[in-house]
Amino acid sequence: MRRRDFLRTAPLATVGAATLAPKTRAAAAPPAEPLLRFDPAGETVRDGMRFRQLGGTGVEVSCVGLGGFHIGKPETDDEAVKIVRTAIDGGINFLDNCWDYNSGLSELRMGKALQDGYRRKAFLMTKIDGRTKAEAARQIDQSLLRMRTDVIDLVQHHEMIRLEDGDRVFGAGGAQEAVEAAKKAGKLRFIGFTGHKDPLVHLRTLLVAREHGFRFDTVQLQLNVMDAHFRSFARGVLPALVNDKIGVLGMKALADGMILDSKAATAVECLRYALTLPVSVLITGCETVERVNQALTVAREFKPLTVAEVDALLARTAKAAARGDYEKFKTGVQFDSTAKHPEWLG
Repeated sequence: MRRRDFLRTAPLATVGAATLAPKTRAAAAPPAEPLLRFDPAGETVRDGMRFRQLGGTGVEVSCVGLGGFHIGKPETDDEAVKIVRTAIDGGINFLDNCWDYNSGLSELRMGKALQDGYRRKAFLMTKIDGRTKAEAARQIDQSLLRMRTDVIDLVQHHEMIRLEDGDRVFGAGGAQEAVEAAKKAGKLRFIGFTGHKDPLVHLRTLLVAREHGFRFDTVQLQLNVMDAHFRSFARGVLPALVNDKIGVLGMKALADGMILDSKAATAVECLRYALTLPVSVLITGCETVERVNQALTVAREFKPLTVAEVDALLARTAKAAARGDYEKFKTGVQFDSTAKHPEWLG
């Protein structure tokens, strides 16, 4: 399907269409639709931690999740293990990872941390890069071995950043055949996908899945204060996920620290903003125990931003966000790991 045909025919693509339509000099830009908000009634609190429903899976996950990439940053395995176990002991049950993070070190360290009874306390997610059935199956099996588990709770297709990625995954001999076979074999429970490049890619992937009679359990996407202004996932994709009861995994709330460099918003404001959106979990990277404790504090003390606070924050960040200068995940190539390593795709 050609790009112009997709935009003309896909029902999902009508979400946030006002932000995609070209503007003429004579026409004033229409006011942006209000952002969706999380309903606090859908949240439960146990031992100080806030838990939310993971879409329609029936699973409750902590509103803050531990990112897997940063587990590879500490100098020793023992430090990394302490980070993971501190998070779990504090109430965080959602653990993020990926087959390619730190050449597998992140998964290896996660597996070590989940020994001694910690595995049963965690909802474990990892991601695979393979686009072919054979490569995806190989990566799933390797992830299982590295993380020392018989089953991974959630496996996601990683870096869906090209319009054709959905077609490759769902095509004959594609990665979707491998993940569905792995689910049938009991190696995984739920299936999702991730991406950071453009809302159109997410919408295209959702459409291709639907055409193949498949509904994702989760979708991971970039949600931050800058995103609301530029090629916005919050405006263009989030309504479709909420409507279909797909679990929303938020990421890059600080855009790898770039938003802080803009001086337009503080870290606490960024985290509160993302958690005010209807996300199931906000994944945040923690390379030290101190950072874990900060994340736990944010989760325990979280209060949604008011509508007025959101409006003020968006007004303050609008100029800095206008061209995506602080969202290099969207506009640059330095974060596209599968572009640097096309062999990972298979």
